[in-house]
Amino acid sequence: MKAEARIKSPALATLFLVVFIDMAGFGIVIPFLPFWAEHFGAGPDVVTLLMASYSLMQFLLAPAWGWASDRWGRKPVLVVSVLGSVLSFVWLGFASTLWMVFGARILAGAMGANIAVAQAYVADLTPGEDRARGMGLLGAAFGMGFIMGPAIGGVLAGPDAANPDFQTPFLVGAGVSGLSLLLCLTVLREPPRHRFESGAAMALGTRLGTLKAALTHPSVATPVIILGLIALVMGGLEATFALWAERQLTWGPRETGFFLAYIGVCMALIQGGAVGPLVRRLGEERVSVIGVFAFALGMGLIPLAEMLATVLLSGFLIAGGIGLGQPALNGLISRNAPAELQGSVMGANQSAQSLARIFGPAFAGVLFAQLGRQSPYVVGAAIGFVALLLALRLRRPAPEV
Repeated sequence: MKAEARIKSPALATLFLVVFIDMAGFGIVIPFLPFWAEHFGAGPDVVTLLMASYSLMQFLLAPAWGWASDRWGRKPVLVVSVLGSVLSFVWLGFASTLWMVFGARILAGAMGANIAVAQAYVADLTPGEDRARGMGLLGAAFGMGFIMGPAIGGVLAGPDAANPDFQTPFLVGAGVSGLSLLLCLTVLREPPRHRFESGAAMALGTRLGTLKAALTHPSVATPVIILGLIALVMGGLEATFALWAERQLTWGPRETGFFLAYIGVCMALIQGGAVGPLVRRLGEERVSVIGVFAFALGMGLIPLAEMLATVLLSGFLIAGGIGLGQPALNGLISRNAPAELQGSVMGANQSAQSLARIFGPAFAGVLFAQLGRQSPYVVGAAIGFVALLLALRLRRPAPEV
């Protein structure tokens, strides 16, 4: 048993590095995509469809990656998917038409659907009582990678907002993912297989079915809907913010990258330091209300922002709202779900947020193109306050007698 524990720890550490490095490579290109698409003549509605295409492919192909890893092994599937990510970054860097940009992002989304494989890998390496900590480690790798990536991308963009360096960040993203591929090939080992099915690995029809079933439980449905509304608005923000900042503040990819990294740092600090003490003191319901209110207020401030201080304040409120609200709402969902439906309900929650992140960018893009650059945030704030009204109705379940 002790020997097995010594094997598991290095394996998890390696998987953490693989996911962190791969996510950093993904984050590097995020500040550039809207500008790169505009370079080929895309309008705001097309730019946001480009962002949505990545999430759509992730949602559709996660079950296929999970099935493939059960059939052929975790490591081979991770190697193939990370190799695909490298190729997508290279394709993006050398794209000469808009369809090539779309093709590269569709490929990246298909390869990025390997989250189900990473979750299954963690489940194979951890006993049941340690699995939550292992999944938390995986989430930390994603979060840290997304903080580092946009910051690196901002530096690589150069100081000239009017003429940023597009190709270098994409090729550096390919190189960073290439390092992740090297770790997969040389260090990562195939884990001993256990039967495990995460929400992301379930078949598409099953995921939609569990989502419908979860919504029949009112104490579960309300926080699931709130998280879905937040994901809808946040997906629109991520897809349109670079376009808004370019027009409102004359920002380029560098400033956008730094701002995204700032939001990530604020969120990490709040989740790491404030959530636990606040939940113990106030309970998940009140912390959820505080978080959703801060998120809606932050969205509402964006149209009023004409100077850096206001933009930073809105970013802090948005990050704080998600940092407080998301863990508290997830805790409520887990606590209120029937014991025999825990896995299905959490999978349904994940599916709801995935669907919202597909439709959010497309919806925000239409608003941006048809009603002006402030409209996605005005509508987003309104949706946020609808979510707040729902959060005010959250109640603890009645104790069983």
